[in-house]
Parts: sequence; structure tokens; C-alpha cells
Amino acid sequence: MFEEKMPKGFLWGGAVAAHQLEGAWNVDGKGPSVADVMTVGSADQPREITDTVEPGKIYPNHDAIDFYHHYPEDIKMMAEMGFKCFRTSIAWTRIFPKGDEAEPNEKGLEFYDKLFDCCHKYGIEPVITLSHFEIPLHLVHQYGGWRSRKMIDFFTKFAKVCFQRYRDKVKYWMTFNEIDNQSDFNNPFLMATNSGLLFRKGENREAAMYQAAHYEVVASALAVEIGHQINPDFQIGCMINYMPIYPATAKPADQLLAQEAAQRRYWFSDVQANGEYPREVETYLQRKGYRQDITTADRMILREGTVDYVGFSYYSSMTVSADKVGVDELTDLHSAGVPNDNLPKTDWHWEVDPEGLRYGLNWLTDRYHKPLFIVENGMGAYDKVTADGKIHDDYRIDYLRQHISEMEKAVVLDGVDLMGYTPWGCIDLVSAGTGQMDKRYGFIYVDKNDKGEGSLKRSRKDSFYWFQHVIESNGADLDYGVK
Repeated sequence: MFEEKMPKGFLWGGAVAAHQLEGAWNVDGKGPSVADVMTVGSADQPREITDTVEPGKIYPNHDAIDFYHHYPEDIKMMAEMGFKCFRTSIAWTRIFPKGDEAEPNEKGLEFYDKLFDCCHKYGIEPVITLSHFEIPLHLVHQYGGWRSRKMIDFFTKFAKVCFQRYRDKVKYWMTFNEIDNQSDFNNPFLMATNSGLLFRKGENREAAMYQAAHYEVVASALAVEIGHQINPDFQIGCMINYMPIYPATAKPADQLLAQEAAQRRYWFSDVQANGEYPREVETYLQRKGYRQDITTADRMILREGTVDYVGFSYYSSMTVSADKVGVDELTDLHSAGVPNDNLPKTDWHWEVDPEGLRYGLNWLTDRYHKPLFIVENGMGAYDKVTADGKIHDDYRIDYLRQHISEMEKAVVLDGVDLMGYTPWGCIDLVSAGTGQMDKRYGFIYVDKNDKGEGSLKRSRKDSFYWFQHVIESNGADLDYGVK
């Protein structure tokens, strides 16, 4: 046996996104984002995206858990757990309420000054995502979101303002959250949150996605260059939703399909990490006639603006079968997906695959040869509060313990260069996918339900004390308190 202990300086922490916990959606000059017109949903009922805020509908992101006013209390509890870092995002519409203004909103900038100062008070490093499903709604309505090249200038201006303002307060940055989710271009929710694309009737969704994503990777590369000019010590990464793509069988057709599916899903980070489009994607775009607007200058920007590290979320794996779609007919990846009967599932039908995390850490290392950062991992679950106010979430501890164990094997046995680990939703917040509060991930319980009812009181779950001990032991003891 080996001692599963992480390197000195490893960044243990937790992850959230501004729109899912801050609330205060129209306070201190903040404008509406796409998240502010998304209604509550459920495991079986998708969220609705409305054009404007409609009376009588529940928009859970409007109030969320009111982190905007509770952050001193919340950061103090995270410090009690021993967090070395805290991943969140800067809400674009706090800084530029419409997205295309000439000057930023000072009140919004001041909020993040106070938040980052609070983090540093406890020795916690902020890890900041610039665009985390929070595109200004005005940019969606006025310009069509990222279907417009003008978005590059709007985003890089936003990035520059943030880099300059927080150059001495934030070291770790990411440009776009889960940029590769757009490979599921037939999912209107994912496209609206990632690119602000509201598809037109009869529009070729795949073609629109590739064009919008091109503008995004160019904007990301420019932001990397700008950030490094402002502070050469910045560490600026990309961020993908990584899921291993397994072949359903050992049949060569399934193997080839899994390979092709990975090429289609991970070209986003290929471009951001390697500085150029993979040949197979270039060929696919040419064959389909999808490349409407890419310039020689764009290609130079991509080469010069590669990221310093690859950040990723990990929740589950994916299995594909050529019995569903042939490799040369593959477009939307989920058209090829099949259940994996070897894996259990959560209450929200997500397959649980701890070994897939070790597999992914090795796969990403082999592909990119850059430091990696696990910036999301976790399991949504229904938590019950006992009569004495306790939350016994052994299922969450078991899930995280298994995943951390595989993470440590990848570092200790396989030599993976891993910067840190920030489980998702370290404090209960609004689920991005369903808009629920009852889909909980956190170590800290927040008294609020799907209907928006509750006192917002914070309390510690059993997993709070377990993760506190994991951090204290630097990952050496994962069995603390486990029955």
C-alpha cells in the first residue's frame, strides 16, 4: 500500500458560480443575464428560458442563497473547513450590465474587491471564471450572442477590466466554463447558457455552434494574452466538462466511434491548449461546409494565446454504440449514447464512475501535457434534516471519498501534474441544469427549497467535518468518520 497524500501546496477548496448563489440579481446596477430568465425545473422537467422576466414564474437565480449579502459568513465557514482556494465567477452583468457599455459599473467591481479581500483574510486563493453561463441578456437580444464577431471585443474588454482591477488579488483564472458542452448542440438550454444562441427556425444548429465557438476560442486566446501582459504571474486556464467516452463493446466500430466522439467533444480544449484546430475537425468542417468566418489573424491569435493549464469538471462518463449511429454519420454526440449497466446512477440519472476520473486525468495528461485542475466534482442528492438539525450525508462522503482516492492514484502512481481539487457546490446553491435547490451538492446546508421558501440559515453537514479532515491530512486519511 502507498500513502495517498497530495503534494505540498495542493489547492483543496470548493467551487460555485456567481449566478447560482449570489442572488441580488438587480442590485447595485447589475443587469439581467441569461440565467435571470431561466425558470425552475426538476429531474424530469427542463428549465424554461423566457425572453423577459414573466410574472407568476419562479426564477430561482434572482435570489439564490443571497451570497451577495452572506459572503462573510460563508467564506468564514469555508475557512473553517480549511479551504486553500475558492472557485467562483465574476458575474459579467455586475461589471457591464448590458455588456456593451463604454465604462464598467463601479459598484459591481467593488463587490468583488470585498469578496476577494475576504478570501485573502483567511488565506484562501480565489479561482475565477470569467464567463460561467452568465452572458448579458442584452447581448443575446441585440447581437444574437456569440453568433456575432462583435462579442470578441465585448468579452475581451470585460476580461481586461477584471484582470486590471484584480491583478494583485486573483492569480488563477479560467475563460469559459464547460465550453465543450456545446458539442450537444441540439440541447437549447446548453446553447443558451454557453453561447447565448437562441436558434432560429430552420437554422442549422451544428453550423451555428461551430461558428459561435470559434469566436469564443479566439476571445479566450486574446484574453490569455491580455492577462499575461497585465500580470505575467497569472495562471489562466480553459475549462471543459470532461467525461470519458467508452466504446460499448470491443467491436472495432464501437472503438472507432468512441474515438471520433472524443474528437468532436474535445476540439475546444485542443484549440485552447495547443493553439490550432485538430486536423480531423478541420476536415469535418470543410466536408460539411461549416466554416463561414475564420481569418489568418484568428489563427495567429490562437497560436499565441494558449492556456497555462486545463481545468475541468468531472461528474460521469459516457458510453457510445455504433448500433445507434455509424461513425461517419455522427453529429450530436448524445445520439450515440447508451446506458452503461456496470455503473450505478444518482437520483438525477447520472452514472457514477470514480475510476473514470483516474482514466480522465491520464487521458488529459497524454493529450495536453499541461497541469490539470479538477474544478468541479460532486453528486446532487436529496438531503434530510433530522429533528436535532443534523444532516447525515454518508452517500456524499462515499462518493467523494471514492473519487478522491482515484485522483490520488493518478497523482501518486501515474505521475499526473494536478494543481487542485474543488468539489462543486461546496455550499448548497441553485442547480444550473434544473434550477432546483433540493438538488444539493454542498458541505454547507442552506435552508431553502425549490419553491424559494426557507430561512437561508447555514448549517454544517457530516461531510463538512469529513472534508475538513481530508484537507487537514492533505488527502492522507479519507476514512475519517466513515462507518
